[in-house]
Amino acid sequence: MSADILIINGRLFPESGSSDLVDNGFVAIRNGLIVDVGPMTDMTGYETGNLIDARDTLVMPGLINSHCHAAMTLFRGLADDLELAAWLNDHVFPAEARHVSPEMVYWCSKLAAAEMLLSGTTTVADGYFFEDKAARAFCESGLRSVAAHGVIDFPAPGVPDPSRNIEAAARYIGAWRNRDPLVTPAVFAHSPYTCSTETLKKAKMLAEENELLFFVHVAESQIEQSMIRDPWGETPVKHLDALGVLDERTVCVHCVWVDEEDLDILAGRNARVSICPQSHLKLASGYAPLSGMLDRSVKVGLGTDGAASNNGLDLFREMDMCAKLQKVRSLDPVAVKARDVLRMATKAGASVLGFDNRSGAIRKGYLADLVLVDLKKSNLQPFYSPDNLVYAAGGADVRDVIVDGKIVVREGHPLTIDLDETLFQVRKIANHLA
Repeated sequence: MSADILIINGRLFPESGSSDLVDNGFVAIRNGLIVDVGPMTDMTGYETGNLIDARDTLVMPGLINSHCHAAMTLFRGLADDLELAAWLNDHVFPAEARHVSPEMVYWCSKLAAAEMLLSGTTTVADGYFFEDKAARAFCESGLRSVAAHGVIDFPAPGVPDPSRNIEAAARYIGAWRNRDPLVTPAVFAHSPYTCSTETLKKAKMLAEENELLFFVHVAESQIEQSMIRDPWGETPVKHLDALGVLDERTVCVHCVWVDEEDLDILAGRNARVSICPQSHLKLASGYAPLSGMLDRSVKVGLGTDGAASNNGLDLFREMDMCAKLQKVRSLDPVAVKARDVLRMATKAGASVLGFDNRSGAIRKGYLADLVLVDLKKSNLQPFYSPDNLVYAAGGADVRDVIVDGKIVVREGHPLTIDLDETLFQVRKIANHLA
């Protein structure tokens, strides 16, 4: 039998939610899919041009970032230590109006792709303006993406006339639908307070007509309800529910200030959620009631948000913060376990983004999106269980990354991105901003 890539001698962690490890295993990859997996003793003869000896590494599913604004790497550290309204209105929105361009989105998204791939993220859900340039950057980098075009009721980069925001999103979908297997287009309505009721409904209708995901920021800050014009409900979630935009293809991002009734609505509508703990903490927004979501079987993924509000895109770092924050919230050390958070960043994250039974685990027939973590690192020894990945690992521990059956990071070096050229171009753009 032939394999495009054959991984041997690795310690396999096939799926989150289970502590079962295969101490000495193999993974065979062909045509972008996992075609065989198991202990080395079960491996039959394979011919391959790409043999990876995974000795002293953990072979695990690639991480899935369920919410990001990749191009905002340009604004990393630009406006720190501010509350959300001041950060957005006084700094981010003005900077975006002056400096967001097709060139900026392309290069800054490519920088984000490099940061994510090097730290073990193989899939990202992104939302921004000039999203066609971000999609192109992700494709060239070999990063799988659900790339959503931004919709907002203000003059925006690439869409100076807000009355054409849905039209612009529709053109983007038409251009990228079935264009590349690595890119799934989507629609991103910024929030209930920057999008009118009519815009929210039209954006959702566009997503539904194309059977695509609909992303929206919701309930991020305590004052958000007071910012919504013509609210149809007592909370941002109830407002969206009254508009009829909550269903199994809606991803509600943040959901920090949600009450018990909101959680029941999200669960009842089968809406999906992405939380971004570091961004929530940095902006002092609060922290999402994750236990309540999981108790109701709401599908929850883990996101980094953009580098302007986080300032990093390392999902290992995000997992650590998420698990510990939930313990402090309830003063319960077992409120949310490490394996729950690890599942959010892999299998559950895949489900949030519509990759059910296709991604987030190392199984036959699944997408070949894998990460090899270097277990020789001192911070990962001894390695008793995958919990160590949440509490001790970091992006710097990633050795190799495979996306769609192609090696994109080898021995800690990106193979698909000219990092020097990318850094040069981003610094040039940043100099104009400064």
